Amino acid sequence: MTDGGATEAVERLERDRLSWMLYLTLGTYGYFLYAFGVSVPLLREELHISRSQAGLHGTALACGAVLAGLWGTRVIARFGRGLVLQVASVTLCAGVVAYCAGRVPAVTLLGALLAGSGGSQLTNIVNASMMDRHGSAGPAALSEANAFGGGAGIVSPLVVGGAVALGLGWRVGVLVTVLLVVVVRGVFHGTRLPEPAPASSAGTPAERLPLVFWITWVVFACSIAVEFCLALWVSDELRTRDNLSAGAAAAGVAAVLAGLTVSRVAGGRLGLRHSVDWLLDRSILVLLLGFAGFWVATTPWLALPSLLVCGLGLGMLAPLSVGRSVVAAGGRSDLALARTSLGAGLAIGAGPFLVGAIADRSSVHTAFLLVPTLLGLALVALAVSRPLLTKAEGGRERVNGKAGG
Repeated sequence: MTDGGATEAVERLERDRLSWMLYLTLGTYGYFLYAFGVSVPLLREELHISRSQAGLHGTALACGAVLAGLWGTRVIARFGRGLVLQVASVTLCAGVVAYCAGRVPAVTLLGALLAGSGGSQLTNIVNASMMDRHGSAGPAALSEANAFGGGAGIVSPLVVGGAVALGLGWRVGVLVTVLLVVVVRGVFHGTRLPEPAPASSAGTPAERLPLVFWITWVVFACSIAVEFCLALWVSDELRTRDNLSAGAAAAGVAAVLAGLTVSRVAGGRLGLRHSVDWLLDRSILVLLLGFAGFWVATTPWLALPSLLVCGLGLGMLAPLSVGRSVVAAGGRSDLALARTSLGAGLAIGAGPFLVGAIADRSSVHTAFLLVPTLLGLALVALAVSRPLLTKAEGGRERVNGKAGG
């Protein structure tokens, strides 16, 4: 290995029909997540509710993710990934329709809950299948798959913002999710998923996962919290501090997603050449640099390029920390991903809600200081877990050698 963390050999990432199905499935949920994020401030204005109340939609989405993490492993063990993926897709679509059809918070919150449950279960299945399919190149494949989610995410704020600017309303942009799900499921009908080994999905109690897994879990949770804080509240900040219109601010979130997508596309190759920890350290530092520029900006000319840099740093955090968690869990992919789903749920629920609650008492600008706080915590957890992970069986080869292996 070189000082820069490069490996002597480069693993090959092979893509087949299953790989493309997994990539595009994750892309459909990525489209929804970022359409949902930019729609929440617009929904808040329609329903005349506070930012804290609007932030509860992120909490409802998170509760859905928690539910997926609680029951997902057992259901997969009993019925298999293929059937559960179908049910998760239907649940996601039902949630999207309820969220868009609702005219009172009770209905829109229910829609967010259903969408979060279906979408998180879908994501867990995709991530676990990706790791099982690609083996040592799994984290690289995860990064590339998440690039599809980020790429779809670039489109969704533009579609939502364009729909608002044309007078069609934000719901049109969000409902595109249902069309995407139907198309992907139709095109890849009959494509079989790899089923987990019995030990991977036996519902092993959470306490039997090693300590290093839970410390790594903190890195993942912090990265997800930051991603959703930006997804839900960047457009609000662009409107109030940088004087953009509602449609332009919604579309401005695409700057984050453009950087995120570039990062994840590059991560597919970088993950084969550098260690996971090397990439995570540098990703967090780049994200902190971009956030500093965004936080001090008072014009779109500084805010939008800074958001692009934020996306470059943010892009690889979640997929790489997921792959790291699977390694820390000893390869029990479905169990590890069910527990990371719980972490995602807590992060999505707590992060954006805290930003909204603090903003109601001060400003969104002040509330955004939660972002560097979370990134600092992630750096600490990364440093603490590193020596523990290298001592785990196979840990040195899979994390401090090749990113995937």
